[in-house]
Formats: sequence, structure tokens, C-alpha cells
Amino acid sequence: MTARRIAVVGLGVISRFYLAAIESSRAWELAAVCDVRDAALDPHRGTVACYADHRTMMAQAQLDAVVVTVPNDAHGAICRDALLAGLAVCVEKPLTLSAAEGRELDALARMREVALLTAFHRRYNRNVRALLARQRATGTPIRSMTVRYLELIEEHIGQDTWYLDAARCGGGCVADNGPNAFDLVRLFLGDAEVVESEITRDGTGTDRQARIALRSGTGVDAVVELDWSHPGETKDVELVLDDGSTLRADMLEGHPEFKSSLWHEYAGILDDFTDALAAPRTGDGGLAALELVEAAYRAERPSTALTDLEGS
Repeated sequence: MTARRIAVVGLGVISRFYLAAIESSRAWELAAVCDVRDAALDPHRGTVACYADHRTMMAQAQLDAVVVTVPNDAHGAICRDALLAGLAVCVEKPLTLSAAEGRELDALARMREVALLTAFHRRYNRNVRALLARQRATGTPIRSMTVRYLELIEEHIGQDTWYLDAARCGGGCVADNGPNAFDLVRLFLGDAEVVESEITRDGTGTDRQARIALRSGTGVDAVVELDWSHPGETKDVELVLDDGSTLRADMLEGHPEFKSSLWHEYAGILDDFTDALAAPRTGDGGLAALELVEAAYRAERPSTALTDLEGS
């Protein structure tokens, strides 16, 4: 099988996981990298074609696909250019900054019959997949679900300080971590809607903590807890089944080093992207997650602290 030619647009903190996944894949060949910063391109010069402008790269590099891992506010424009060029797109969550723009990209991908995959890396987590298999094997329906996504954001962003700029990120913890958590709810429960949203903001107005209640289309309740000010890192999923039993997955178990779970998760993204090219698809959940983010902000009622929410 001839490897497909792929480029990575954006060489920030997440790009190394994509680059490693591409390097270990027989389905893909890294054909180019792109970043507006010379310093980010320097390690790749002499190894792979380097570009400072994504449109020039798309015109010259003879690509089959692109990975878009630039700051969130640039997702929409770069994805649109790639789809118009006929290139399959794998884009970091969130798909765009707004559901309206996400719908435009979704429609464009459908019209062009080009794959558009939003990368929700936690759906490929081995412990999450094992939990899903365990629950299905029991044959017992889920009564309720809790997803916790707690971290100190400053420890995770490296030099990508744009995460702390709400205008570029799209918000705070709800906009950034919310899509991954909402995607897990949808993985287990299917479509869901926001019922209630309690959010704590810092002095700049950025949401640092949130507790969001959701309900699935079949009436199953879920809670998503988000925290950008949590000491350390806690990321897990808990299911309460109809028989009263509890099943749990710690996304970080078995991955003791910082961010070490991401290596296999991003390999999973790339494998799924390979499959998406064989049967181009959209509607993978990127738009649904955006709509849940917007619904959480619309339903916001202020809170003093996440601990107060848990005790109420």
C-alpha cells in the first residue's frame, strides 16, 4: 500500500503526538510541516518541507490530507482552505470557535465529499474503551454517568499561551476541555442536551471551573466536571448501572509519566483518520460538541467554587 502524504499545520504542544503517530504509521508519509514561527520550523528543516503559509503548502506539497493543530481561532479558516483544496482534514478539538462556523465546515465537507475528522483523543483511551466494552458486556443499562476532567492548565500548555486568551481559545475550561468530556458522554450515551451549567470565572472573566448537567435522548443523566485550577491531574469516567453497580475508568492509569497516555490516543486518532479516508465522513461529533459548549455557556449560572457545587 502506498502511503498517503500528510502535513501538520501548527507545531505547538500537541503536534509532537501527531508527528510520532505519523512516523510509526505505514499508512502515512509526513510530506510537510507548517507554522508561522521560524523557531518552530527550525527542528524540521532539512528533514521535511517547511512552510510558513498553509495555502502555499497546500498548492505545492502534493498532499492527500492535513492535520490542523493551530490555535483554536485559526481552525475555521485553515480547515476551510484545506477542504476547498480537496484535502481530508483531521482537526484538533474544538472544530471551530462557534457552532455556526462548524456547520459551515460540515456542509462544505459533505458537498466536497472530503473527510473531516475532529480529534477527540480521549475516545481512543485504552481504559475508556475497556470500560465501554465492560458495560456493554454486562447488558445492564447505564443509570447515570460522571466525567471528571481536572487539571492545572498552566502545566499543560507549554509555550502555547494562547490557551489563556479567551478570545483565541473560545473561552476557558468549558471551551477547551468541555469538548473532550462531552464527547465521552456521547460515546456512552448517544446524543445529549445540557440541563444545567454552573461556572466559576476568574478575575479576567475566564471560566476556570464548571459543573455541567446533561441528559441523554433516552433520559440518562450525566455530569461533566471541569477544572483548570486543579492541583495535579484527574481524568476519569464513572458509570452507575441500573442494578446499582459502579464501573470506573481512570484515563491516566498505566500512564504514570506526564501526558504519556496521549501517545497511544493520538495513534488511535490517526488510525481512525485512515479509515475516514476510505469512506469519507463528517458528523463525527465535532459539531455536536461545539453545540454542547455553546449550550453550557447559555445555561450558565454563577458559582463560587467547584467544591461548593459538589456539596450542594
